[in-house]
Amino acid sequence: MEVNMSFSHDSDDEYEKLIRRMNPPRVVIDNEACKNATVIRVDSANKHGILLEVVQILTDLNLIITKAYISSDGGWFMDVFNVTDQDGNKITDELILDYIRKSLGPEACFTSSMRSVGVKPSMDHTAIELTGSDRPGLLSEVSAVLTHHKCNVVNAEVWTHNTRAAAVMQVTDEETGGPITDPDRLSGIKLLLCNVLKGSEKSAGGAKTVVSHATTHTERRLHQMMFADRDYERTDDDSLDDRLRPNVNVVNWYDKDYSVVTIKSKDRPKLLFDTVCTLTDMQYVVFHANIDAEGPEAYQEYYIRHIDGSPVKSDAERERVIQCLEAAIKRRVSEGLKLELCTTDRVGLLSDVTRIFRENSLTVSRAEVTTKSGKALNTFYVGDASGYSVDSKTIDSIRQTIGQTILKVKGNPEDLKPSSQESPTRFLFGGLFKSRSFVNFGLVRSYS
Repeated sequence: MEVNMSFSHDSDDEYEKLIRRMNPPRVVIDNEACKNATVIRVDSANKHGILLEVVQILTDLNLIITKAYISSDGGWFMDVFNVTDQDGNKITDELILDYIRKSLGPEACFTSSMRSVGVKPSMDHTAIELTGSDRPGLLSEVSAVLTHHKCNVVNAEVWTHNTRAAAVMQVTDEETGGPITDPDRLSGIKLLLCNVLKGSEKSAGGAKTVVSHATTHTERRLHQMMFADRDYERTDDDSLDDRLRPNVNVVNWYDKDYSVVTIKSKDRPKLLFDTVCTLTDMQYVVFHANIDAEGPEAYQEYYIRHIDGSPVKSDAERERVIQCLEAAIKRRVSEGLKLELCTTDRVGLLSDVTRIFRENSLTVSRAEVTTKSGKALNTFYVGDASGYSVDSKTIDSIRQTIGQTILKVKGNPEDLKPSSQESPTRFLFGGLFKSRSFVNFGLVRSYS
């Protein structure tokens, strides 16, 4: 059976290569057709996941997709994207334009459809994936465990949504600068991290730790992890966020056997990627789509069927599609005050910074950690654990501790509270965070 399955998979792969060889992809980039955007047209043989692949390549270049038209009904895939840079200008950099042509054109036709989405071996780092219940100080506790085991976090992305947290971290060995390969050491790290993630949870099912020597597309993987963790299931008090919830609707077009998904929401970077990623992971195929995000609000319309060829079959399935798309849009919404840290990288840097946040009663709702040429470039979205706006005096104190030039405030001034408004709740949380350490758990030594 295994031999037959392997043979079938190889045959499908060879057939796909033959089709693509006979019908190579064509990419046309036009800076004249539209007054305020670069128009990118992609024509190629159709296959499942190709829309996500194209959108991902454009998104990874930090391009803004202002309009898009997608048609893939039949064996051919035709896309038109209007894109700009982060400042709203056309794309004129020849290096970027050449990269797009090579990534989407004939030169890329024999790479796997999941080449930049799936898993591939890495010789540079060890990847750690974490999911569990979100709580104040969680990132600080995870970072402390990694520091204690002489792991340097070179890249990481952390998302929180609907009381759940997910993280993909790339770590290296402090001594060698390479991946961690000792199985006993990895088992010990995995066990401690799992204990941290469990926290006060009664069952171990709510926490998961995976260690691998592979490279994945981090944002795609985070969507998959949070989807598997069922973060899309609404909590009892989620009705309080009705005004902020994206407007998602799903109806069936019976004459054409399509389900039509419409989404109206506030526009933001990578919105299209998040939506297409979720539809793909839920095994839906997009046959047609119209995207309009030229204003402050984005409108998305998709004509979809399940991979088995059927439209949405029941009210329960319809509700699940709506909830999953809402979750995909809200996961990346940046709530809280934005702080940017730039300094020389070192082992324990993330642990030290997040410990200072924790000791000052700040919670981290989202984080991006990158290392380039020995420099740490980290972004944190923080809020006050007591529910108040972040106190400006608290931020000033943190910046004095870390360094005024190292940590900078990038959020809206309104996110800062001008003066301290102490409350019993604030003292309660503050005392809790300061006393909560791994010494209490008997896991690691104190770093205070």
